[in-house]
Amino acid sequence: MRPKAHGVSLIAVLCLATGGALADGGGGGGGGLSAEPLDLEIKLYEAASAKQDWSAAAAAMRTGIARDPRNADFHNLYAYSLRKGANPDMSLVFKHYNEALRLDINHLGAHEYLGEAYLMVGNLPKAKEHLARLDKLCLFSCPEYRDLKKAIGEYEKKTAKR
Repeated sequence: MRPKAHGVSLIAVLCLATGGALADGGGGGGGGLSAEPLDLEIKLYEAASAKQDWSAAAAAMRTGIARDPRNADFHNLYAYSLRKGANPDMSLVFKHYNEALRLDINHLGAHEYLGEAYLMVGNLPKAKEHLARLDKLCLFSCPEYRDLKKAIGEYEKKTAKR
């Protein structure tokens, strides 16, 4: 599964970033910053995540957050890279997913990934809350809704066997 920034593929984010801004303000980003640093940080993240080098991916997003702490995509992808890494600090994961949602309450990727993080800690009801939110946000379904629904289904099957 490819990490998503604001409900779109990161390739789309790269295309938009090189144009100078993300489509709808970058989920809280922007602020008159040049596209070049964003492009570099996203490229570094993409390269690291493609190799599943979650430490390097997290480092790229930490740099992005330091430069633009109001960018919901950076917080979302930072939390994702922490969650995918070895021995994730779930309190930090939840902190950054929640910050992404504070910055952009409709951030599709953050809702999906936060739901998946709740499954990691065994909180099915909270995961289902984010699925319900995605159901409202996605008019005719969307990849984030389908992916979280699938993850919840797999979690329920796995826990039913115990």
